[in-house]
Amino acid sequence: MTGTDRPNLVLIDCHDLGRHLACYGQAAVPSDALDAFAREGVLFEQAYCTAPQCSPSRAALYTGRHAHDVGMLGLAHPPFDWRLRPDARHLATILRDAGWATAHVGVQHVIRDTPEQVLSLGFEHHTASHTDAATTAAAAVEVVRGATAPYFLNVGFLEPHRDRRGRFLDQPPRSERGVDVPPYLPDGPEAREEMAQVQGAIAAMAEGFGRILEAIDARDDAADTWVIFTTDHGLAMPRAKATMYDAGIGVALIMRWPARGIAGGRRSRSLVSHVDLVPTVLEGLGLAVPEGLHGRSYWPLLVGGAADAHRRTVFAEKTFHTAYEPMRAVRTERYKLIANLEVDIMNVPGDVLRSPITPRMIDEIVRERQPLELYDLLEDPHERVNRIADPALAAVADELRRELVAWMRATDDPILRGPVPSPYRHAAMAALGLPEAPAPYPDAAPADPPA
Repeated sequence: MTGTDRPNLVLIDCHDLGRHLACYGQAAVPSDALDAFAREGVLFEQAYCTAPQCSPSRAALYTGRHAHDVGMLGLAHPPFDWRLRPDARHLATILRDAGWATAHVGVQHVIRDTPEQVLSLGFEHHTASHTDAATTAAAAVEVVRGATAPYFLNVGFLEPHRDRRGRFLDQPPRSERGVDVPPYLPDGPEAREEMAQVQGAIAAMAEGFGRILEAIDARDDAADTWVIFTTDHGLAMPRAKATMYDAGIGVALIMRWPARGIAGGRRSRSLVSHVDLVPTVLEGLGLAVPEGLHGRSYWPLLVGGAADAHRRTVFAEKTFHTAYEPMRAVRTERYKLIANLEVDIMNVPGDVLRSPITPRMIDEIVRERQPLELYDLLEDPHERVNRIADPALAAVADELRRELVAWMRATDDPILRGPVPSPYRHAAMAALGLPEAPAPYPDAAPADPPA
């Protein structure tokens, strides 16, 4: 595929959404533009991120390699300061080098959020970082209107992320269709108020998405523009974001490309992972898939050339968030095994701590977890009963243990070599005059000293 016949790609992501959309069964959520988009395209019901936290998830999404393999074992912004390894190629770099015009609008969170850093990922243009949905959408619309094909536009909405006060960016709450309180949260006034705020933030994001889609549809090349929507991980709520439960790793994934038959309101039950997106995109665009990627293209699912099956297992990881919290997980259609690799793992990011729901769940949150957790997701979809000691599931547990360890070895997971030092620790040791402190991962750039 060469010259002007190359399609456009618009990849839109948002923060902290999970699958909390009407098209995924949350009927009270006013996500109209995304619901209409799902009726026009293909929706994946069983898509999973590779990490239930922002930077590691996005690193895998945009490189096709697991977070620990590309150096992103924690958050990219200070004071955490995790950085991509030099050999990690972002999708923008691949497409730019292949002749696509590349632009980014909004939040990215794969790297420090300065214009220079964002452009270093392979973008030729960047604007509107950390703004509200309306501003982000307006900037994206301008890019679409002025773009020369083929173009790759990557848009990052901040909503429905919490701000530093724990609020949902001052978007007006929405409850005209009621309020959907997820089953893993205790229902009550706090939860209903919070979820109305979440619904307001999601509505603003969905409206912004709709404006971008209108601009795409107004172009002559709309039918040959592949539009993809997804999110990084689950809602910023207790027992969701930063946990290995499905509320933390389940994500929305919807796409449309009329010229290639990615249309018609199809819904796929196939297991897919975020790490699969880069090879899928490259195959769909007619480009070679680089060696060394962990993802597996599900392009045959999209064009109808294969049965609705892709993966038997998906994997997820967490090493650092606000603290050292190493966990690994493997999920099949029915079962999930979680490995807790340190004790006293609270699984509560700073923004979730500010939720008024958190105090009601504190006993559950601070409970010490066993080294392994096993869940039968058919009988226990909300992952409440740990079956790791159940003799009836011993064979399942053994098989998942082997698969998880094999994945860790195959991807050279540094946790196999012992506790992983962070960039902050490296910087602090250097500040003490101890230059022999090990780098947080091979070929890392030195972290800045703590302020």
